[in-house]
Amino acid sequence: MINLELTINSKVELNNGVSIPRLGFGTWKLKGEMAYNPVRWALEIGYRSIDTAKLYGNETYVGKAIHDSKVSREQLFITTKVWDSDLGYQKTLKAFDTSLSKLKLDYIDLYLIHWPRKLRNESWKAMVELYEQGRVKAIGVANFAIKHLKEFLNKSEIIPAINQFELHPLLFSQQIKLIEFCKNNEIQIEAYSPLTHGKKLNNPKIKSIAQKYDKSPAQILIRWSLQHDFVVIPKSGKKDHIKENAEVFDFKISEKDMKELDSLKERFRLLYNTSTWD
Repeated sequence: MINLELTINSKVELNNGVSIPRLGFGTWKLKGEMAYNPVRWALEIGYRSIDTAKLYGNETYVGKAIHDSKVSREQLFITTKVWDSDLGYQKTLKAFDTSLSKLKLDYIDLYLIHWPRKLRNESWKAMVELYEQGRVKAIGVANFAIKHLKEFLNKSEIIPAINQFELHPLLFSQQIKLIEFCKNNEIQIEAYSPLTHGKKLNNPKIKSIAQKYDKSPAQILIRWSLQHDFVVIPKSGKKDHIKENAEVFDFKISEKDMKELDSLKERFRLLYNTSTWD
């Protein structure tokens, strides 16, 4: 667990030396032009990491918001992902070009394989090529279980810089082996759905701890991720919530309260458990 003082500008260094902001802004379910204003608001508030994907159908509007924000490209960290239907060597190269064009960028900071489907190894070869060409600064995966990560570690000289997967206190105990594996192999953990899509913000323990710090349950969940040294990407379409989600740097959850949050063994999972996938 980290002890250093964090700010909205804090970053963590990945295994290839590239740095990613610890707090980012997610855009899942912000369809099409619905993503434009939230991304603009996030950038105005001070977020510098934006996470999108082909699947989300909003890369064009994310790119427009980035361009219109006037924030310099060097300050930004942009992530997108290759979707299942684009897995395979040539398809991944083509999908990358399409995403780059929609975002209107010269390079991507982080490119991820969205799910560990078949042809993932062929896609990884394409991503390594893109990385070596300098068209993407870091490459990684999302939703990979330990066996999928081992497969990449055994077959490629370049290992994933990040594994992005669902992570919050209500799933922590079920993900602990994956967390330990990633940390032992210098794969940065990035937590998505950190706010449980709002479904568990009324959990009595989370609410009680939030009241103790005079913070919202959402702020407690985001701070919990940060204090576990996870990169975290909360999402909201509302400006006040986007702002609130960034106001997590003026307090620190005690070790006792962190352990209490860690112990919420509800096995609450929003998306797929890929540990059974081939």
